[in-house]
Amino acid sequence: MWARASLRHAHTRNISSKPAASRSSSYGPAAAILGIAASYYFFSPDVSRAAPTVEDQVLSPTYFTKCSITSNENSGPDTRLVTVTVPAKSIPSTSSLHPIWSVYIKDDAIQVERPYTPLGGIDSDGRMRFWIKKYPRGEVGRWLHSKIVGDVIELRGPLQTWRWQPDTWDEVIMISGGTGITPFYQLFHSVISQMPTSSTCFTLLHSSKTEDELPPPAILDSLISYAKEHPSNFRVRLFVDTPAADIPEAQTGRIGRVDIERSLRKDVSSSTWLGRLLGQTEIPDLRQRKVLFLVCGPEPMLNAIAGPYGRNFSQGPVGGALAELGCRTDQVYKL
Repeated sequence: MWARASLRHAHTRNISSKPAASRSSSYGPAAAILGIAASYYFFSPDVSRAAPTVEDQVLSPTYFTKCSITSNENSGPDTRLVTVTVPAKSIPSTSSLHPIWSVYIKDDAIQVERPYTPLGGIDSDGRMRFWIKKYPRGEVGRWLHSKIVGDVIELRGPLQTWRWQPDTWDEVIMISGGTGITPFYQLFHSVISQMPTSSTCFTLLHSSKTEDELPPPAILDSLISYAKEHPSNFRVRLFVDTPAADIPEAQTGRIGRVDIERSLRKDVSSSTWLGRLLGQTEIPDLRQRKVLFLVCGPEPMLNAIAGPYGRNFSQGPVGGALAELGCRTDQVYKL
């Protein structure tokens, strides 16, 4: 999904076309080199096409595993919540999984695969739940929408998309559009909700075109509930293009620079009384702060917020609203 998993994690790809999803992190040259090497091995067209199907082995990026569809529920316009269950012998150790990670699901009829992010990771019974949007030209998404309980599909993974580094950032601002919320829900489920007293403050800014296209209750309810219970640790702000009658938390409009500024924990409003009266703000000196921005969504949104990807889906320079705010390259990560 243009934003992966259930998502397109911002860049869906055909196994015979674009190279892989894992992009080098901003934590240093060594990490970048390892990321590029892993990307070449795990996601190159030749490796992907040649990956065998293996039974009775733990999940791996190097081969496909047969799994069963155990639930497929409608969740809104062109979206479904799909649960896939991994065989008992193929369930990986949860201690080896660090968010944010995804798996590739293959439409074996046309030999095309796409990456999807499990919302809550994988549970002890091997269940993974995905929020998947059906696009007119999205082969695998349309194929998954047609599956019924009991159908068998093949997937490979887990594949690291971005790894959480504890005690690295004072603030983490997550900005998503549509199904691009899925990696952030995984981070919420695996990290944020498990550390309510953390010194890191998390904020989620999420945008959908209409109220009906907002994440379903299975996703949204726990986010909003947790934010109300732990306002100093986690906040959620929802945006829709048109007014939302049934969700008072939703703000009409799209996420912009001012919204990002206001999401920062410290008051960045002008210190003058006139500036406060007029609603004017000053650009904060983000370069001096330990603030990280994670962005996942359709390309137009991602470009406006953080700038486009670089060549071969590298991170590229910071652009858009975050460039206007003066963010450093290592303060922005495009999923």
